Amino acid sequence: MGPNGCSGTPHIRIDERGPRVTTTAQHGATGARIAETLRADILAERYAPGERLRPDEIAEASGASRLPVREALRMLEGEGLITLVANTGAWVSSLSPEEYQELYQMRERLEPLLLRLNVPALGDDQIDELERLAETMERSDDVETFLELDRAFHLSCLESVPTIVLHETVVSLWNRTQHYRRRATRLFYEENNRVVHHDHFLIVNAMRQRDAEEAERVLAGHIRRSRLQLAKHPEVFTSN
Repeated sequence: MGPNGCSGTPHIRIDERGPRVTTTAQHGATGARIAETLRADILAERYAPGERLRPDEIAEASGASRLPVREALRMLEGEGLITLVANTGAWVSSLSPEEYQELYQMRERLEPLLLRLNVPALGDDQIDELERLAETMERSDDVETFLELDRAFHLSCLESVPTIVLHETVVSLWNRTQHYRRRATRLFYEENNRVVHHDHFLIVNAMRQRDAEEAERVLAGHIRRSRLQLAKHPEVFTSN
């Protein structure tokens, strides 16, 4: 109850135009919209790792006040995509070999588990679409196109079975490893693309056979290989 004995949620103000919800709910919706836009920009590296984010510029670009911008930044901090420093500012999270190893080891264990749970539920039409994605990736010679298709391929494998925490966790890991994936792809695309594409087709074949354990095994090796390869290039973590 509020100080006047009235419930504070939702907060309705009456004026000559009739009842309307005041800014709390509006700011929340605007903050979520701004967070969605910033998240997409960070994942596409329109904001690079280590780059400072300026709330005034974000507010002006989004046509919003600074309050929903601050809410958006807090959301993205919770996702690990940005770093907030009190009384200083906000930065896109920098790259670190320690974070890289931890995030990839988590992906290596959790994502194959989620795939194994999903394989029995995938329909033939879904598997056909995944195969088409794998074929399109194989023909692509552009890093950004590959990254977009690769993300679509892997995450589309994981959406058929509802989970309480696992799917959300895996998507968060994909978001937090996006900058690392981009650097790994730039380093190894020409050298390693045959192996990567072969893995994708092995996963598709295992799904067609409804062999969940084989799909899980191939995916775990697929993620592990990326982790071990990029770990050999420490310069990646100091050049944002």
